[in-house]
Amino acid sequence: MWDLVQSIHRLCPDAITARTAMVVLGRVAKICSVRETVASFRRLLRLFRGREGTESADLFNALLRTLCQEKSMSDARNVYHAHKHEFQVNRHTFNILLSGWKSSEDADAFFAEMREHGIDPDLVTYNSLIDCHCKNHGVEKAYKLLDEMRGNEIAPDVITYTSLIGGLGLVGQPDKARDLLKEMRELGCHPDVAAYNATIRNFVIAKRLGDAFALMDEMASRGLMPNATTYNLFFRFYYWAYDIGSTWLLYERMRSERCFPNTQSCMFIIRLCHRHGKVAEALELWGDMVENGFGSFTLVSDVLFDLLCDEGKLEEAEREHHLMTTNLVDQEIVELVLKSSLYYYYPVEVLVSRFASIISDDNIASPNRADLHPPVDKQALL
Repeated sequence: MWDLVQSIHRLCPDAITARTAMVVLGRVAKICSVRETVASFRRLLRLFRGREGTESADLFNALLRTLCQEKSMSDARNVYHAHKHEFQVNRHTFNILLSGWKSSEDADAFFAEMREHGIDPDLVTYNSLIDCHCKNHGVEKAYKLLDEMRGNEIAPDVITYTSLIGGLGLVGQPDKARDLLKEMRELGCHPDVAAYNATIRNFVIAKRLGDAFALMDEMASRGLMPNATTYNLFFRFYYWAYDIGSTWLLYERMRSERCFPNTQSCMFIIRLCHRHGKVAEALELWGDMVENGFGSFTLVSDVLFDLLCDEGKLEEAEREHHLMTTNLVDQEIVELVLKSSLYYYYPVEVLVSRFASIISDDNIASPNRADLHPPVDKQALL
């Protein structure tokens, strides 16, 4: 990897950008320690020697974002405090670190440090702070930040309102959250599917399914079709209520609207079928998955085969197992490729060929781990 970076740098120095650094650091951070990731950052920094100072700041931001994604916010924070005096931090630096805080007190302290540097917050900054306070039940503080951003002539967007809607639900105010949808439209900020999902979730948590379904009908009337996440809010409620009847009716509605379930939806349904011994419904779901290619065949088939065996449907179990191992080999190969850490180091077509040579009809679910995951040379990345 470093040979490639060096070759590109020799041919075209400007081709090595902060985005390149993020890719390189991301691969290093996946298997190496924070210290080794920072050492790789220093190595990249030498390639930027002689450029303007803003480039090194962008590279520092790339390091922080990589640590947030591949390690932890605590690691990113520690690296920031250890190296902040070497680089010219900017608004982007603070926005990266503000986006992952779980403690509202820590977020406020970091926001204060941002002001001490003379950096004015923008929409991303306020959205991160509002989201943090809402998740910590600090809706009152979130509304103060909303007033502050409006005072600074920064218009809230749909992300701002979605965070507030979620916060209002956490403090038991689903009706006020629904009123925010109307307020958004009046201000010219039209709710999207995520905003409606957050509002619906509040009513589902409050066990007011009538209001939740009314909102789902409303979003459809406004041209926003419910997605799998919308339906999963109801599936989760029915799952914990052991209500297979309502679950199946909802699945039929989902199917009639051509909204394909995701893996979570399928697992809610198949597990309820297992609990209630509903073989016909389970096989119907499985057939839809095979026909339309949605959900995880591996996860759902585990529960399906348990159900069929528990109910004494051995012929059906054998038939479906044969179908999976003969007709769904390509899908299983792709799933294994995506789960493999090698996905980050080799082209997909190479891996698919490699997996296909390992997987056979008799051993699709348990390939040799050593074959799928040859040791990665850690030193080659450093």
